[in-house]
Amino acid sequence: MLETIITGLLRLERRHKRIVQLATDAALMSLSFAAAMVLRFESLAPLARPEAWLAIALAILPSLLIFTKLGFYRAVIRFITIRAIQIVFVGIFASALILLLVSQLLGLPVPRSVPVIYGLLAICLLGGVRMAMRRLFGRRARRGRTKVLIYGAGASGRQLLSSLQQGEEYDPVAFIDDAGELQGTVINGMPVHAPDKIESLVALRGVELVLLALPSVSRPRRKEIIDRLEAVPVRFQTIPGMADLVSGRAQVSELRDVSVEDLLGRDPVPARAELMASNISGKVVMVTGAGGSIGSELCRQILGQGPATLVLWEMSEFALYSIELELRERIQREGLAVRLVPLIGSVQNPGRVRSALRRFGVQTIYHAAAYKHVPLVEHNVVEGLRNNVFGTRILVDEAMDAGVEAFILISTDKAVRPTNIMGASKRLAELVCQAAAARGTRTVFSMVRFGNVLGSSGSVIPRFRAQVEAGGPVTVTAPDITRYFMTISEAAQLVIQAGAMAQGGDVFVLDMGEPIRIVDLAERIIRLSGFVPYREDAPRGEDGQPPGDIEIRFTGLRPGEKRFEELLIGRAARPTLHPRIMTATEEKLTPSELDALLDRLLEACLRQDVARLRSLISAAPTGYKPDRKIADLLWGQDAVSEPRRRVAN
Repeated sequence: MLETIITGLLRLERRHKRIVQLATDAALMSLSFAAAMVLRFESLAPLARPEAWLAIALAILPSLLIFTKLGFYRAVIRFITIRAIQIVFVGIFASALILLLVSQLLGLPVPRSVPVIYGLLAICLLGGVRMAMRRLFGRRARRGRTKVLIYGAGASGRQLLSSLQQGEEYDPVAFIDDAGELQGTVINGMPVHAPDKIESLVALRGVELVLLALPSVSRPRRKEIIDRLEAVPVRFQTIPGMADLVSGRAQVSELRDVSVEDLLGRDPVPARAELMASNISGKVVMVTGAGGSIGSELCRQILGQGPATLVLWEMSEFALYSIELELRERIQREGLAVRLVPLIGSVQNPGRVRSALRRFGVQTIYHAAAYKHVPLVEHNVVEGLRNNVFGTRILVDEAMDAGVEAFILISTDKAVRPTNIMGASKRLAELVCQAAAARGTRTVFSMVRFGNVLGSSGSVIPRFRAQVEAGGPVTVTAPDITRYFMTISEAAQLVIQAGAMAQGGDVFVLDMGEPIRIVDLAERIIRLSGFVPYREDAPRGEDGQPPGDIEIRFTGLRPGEKRFEELLIGRAARPTLHPRIMTATEEKLTPSELDALLDRLLEACLRQDVARLRSLISAAPTGYKPDRKIADLLWGQDAVSEPRRRVAN
């Protein structure tokens, strides 16, 4: 019955709802007056006198007009706030005053104490009915909504609560806060509990989601909180960080999945302004592979350092279009005086490279263009080497001829004792730069070596999330495989700062923290999504059901893949001016030794002789030790061919 009445009221037009409110308030004021008379006289007899009712009849109409003037009937009951309650107080005070004046001026049989009692009763009735209706409407509206806990009862948590209450998707249940002085209190109608109450709240209230409203908390602290709550079978999301909120790039209500950066628990070291600007400010800077994961982030960081010109060199048309559009919009938005030059090109094209360097007077090069996907390069050995090794050689030679001031090669931890062609090709690219530095050129060459970056193309993180959303399984190559991880923005900043410290031929190594087991990362992503992970070999229950929600399946190492990555070939690394940048002394070749090696490699590439290429790379100071048979998709005994020679006319 009550449900039917509420549904009927909600379906009324706005004007009809106001008429219902006016009639209800008139009835409630009459009831308050009657109750006040009975309480004063302790008898029903005074209510039988018509002149007593005349007093309240004359007071009701101006009272309703005052309520209307104050905007009382514009408030939507479902979203009624403390402001509406304040209007009730003001309106009823005015109504009681009118009742007193009318009864005294007209000599009606209403004692002076009745308006006071009437006012108190009317406030309780008019305000109480509205709060009760708000609760009923709210309970009905919350059906089917996701029940949530808000971790953090500070200003951001309260703002988030307000946003959620006005939406139609979430039903806030309570606050969670570490502050002992807040625990046990009620904030904006929500109780505040200690973190150890989360499990019981999840079980008793059916909570499905925990929202972290901690935008200013450090990453180590966020990781500590997530570690503590990870076993709770609910999904976790977070509001944007303080930097995004302050800059206006995001709102408190924009919920996001807990980032893997939070799982790493490592705050970036503030960049040193003089190192960031050294090779960039007021200069012509080129980024090769500008549309890739690292290249595009380098471009974003470079743009903030005020280069005169930023040359975007990219082989993929769409990738170049995307990064140019993003950067050009930022230049216009921030009023930056930076010339943007988008160039489609391959580093294997010496003529185009030469033209670009000389035409724009490039002073600094960040060489990020490379094939980086281990299995794909393993399947396409020749193209991987031609691009990663010979493309680097072409760019290095042209940079020296054009008088480029600084050349920074983006390398990888896979270049250390590689078991795959991709890693070996990057080690060869390092040897190219080291040999160039030994030629006595004015160009300062350096290499920066680091591990996986979060959010890069081919990263496991987006793949894991997609697999979880699809219901599993989540695929991991091996139970013991580990990788180093770093945020892409921190990596780009460190690359720029490392390049500024170069003396010539330096191999810089970034401090990546501790390696992370990939299976542990997969399990955490599953748990933070509100599911229970289980491994494929886990025993089933008596009913044959698995012991969890999302299966983790091991697929085996892919071609060329290592179980463990390293950052140093030698054992010693020396500190630099930056706490997260080290420099290493690695074995290198003389320019003549390198030229001879590259000539032999080029000949084998032209012949498509993968076996010969592997043999040559293994004999060079690369540390390359292939761990399996050739995986090149075009390889076979009939794949070796004589290179075509031009016939002179």
